Amino acid sequence: MTPHRLLLSAAIPALMALSAVPASAETLKVVASFTVLADVVKQVGGEHVKVTSLVGPNGDPHEFEPSPADAKNLKAAQVTFVSGEGLEGWMDRLITASGYKGKPVTVSEGINTRTMEEDGEKITDPHVWNSPVNVKIWVANIEKALSSADPTDASAFKANAEKYTRTLDELNAYAHAKFDKVADDRRKVLTSHDAFGYFGREYNVSFLAPLGLSTESEASAADVAKLIEQIKGEHVKAYFFENSNDPRLVKQVAKATGAEPGGELYVESLSDAKGPAPSYEKMFKYNVDQLAAAMAKSS
Repeated sequence: MTPHRLLLSAAIPALMALSAVPASAETLKVVASFTVLADVVKQVGGEHVKVTSLVGPNGDPHEFEPSPADAKNLKAAQVTFVSGEGLEGWMDRLITASGYKGKPVTVSEGINTRTMEEDGEKITDPHVWNSPVNVKIWVANIEKALSSADPTDASAFKANAEKYTRTLDELNAYAHAKFDKVADDRRKVLTSHDAFGYFGREYNVSFLAPLGLSTESEASAADVAKLIEQIKGEHVKAYFFENSNDPRLVKQVAKATGAEPGGELYVESLSDAKGPAPSYEKMFKYNVDQLAAAMAKSS
């Protein structure tokens, strides 16, 4: 046998072994509507996804104005996730403008939502992620959608989802440990807009806000006067503003009531990488710590 044939025959088993290795799936291009959701998708997708958030850090998902770059990212997406329940009112326009052919996955499907009144109408509260119990349902819906788009990596998505669900259980236990020992009459705070309903329901905390569910709503002078009376009557001692909202109105209410500043909360947007809330886990813990510290101070 010639040296050339020897080399070739030696190479054949190696080539056969290489061809027997299953081709790994490509990284999925994924778009999420806002940073909180984008982070949870990353936790489930791991190394198999490249996630782009349409609304950036410290951005307001209610008042978001999509750009041509957002339309381009959406059109290229293999899977798109929205929270739903009326949060992303701009999404249909963006889908039409971008030519995106897919149907976004609504991760809040299956959550026990709460309704509330705004301008005389009953509407669903979209801020479901402020309870980690709800985010567990997000995780299940995200895992299902990613596994459907990329069956090769389904086992990795399942393992990541199980691991992150345990993290969410730990966050829930952490919050209960902080708030359950606070007297009921101290679990009251003033915030910019009504985004903490699910948090309040889970941990029995009352949040009073001059604005309704959306930062796009406007508080009337009568509403503000009524809120000021309520805060005085219920002896609310602390106020918070939010990273993605204008704090002027809540500061005005606080000044009229004597409520003390408790700091800034991250409600519907993560901070940038250098801030205190660059991930959902850090955001939730940060909010819990800020609120619990303000309640302890007022007791």
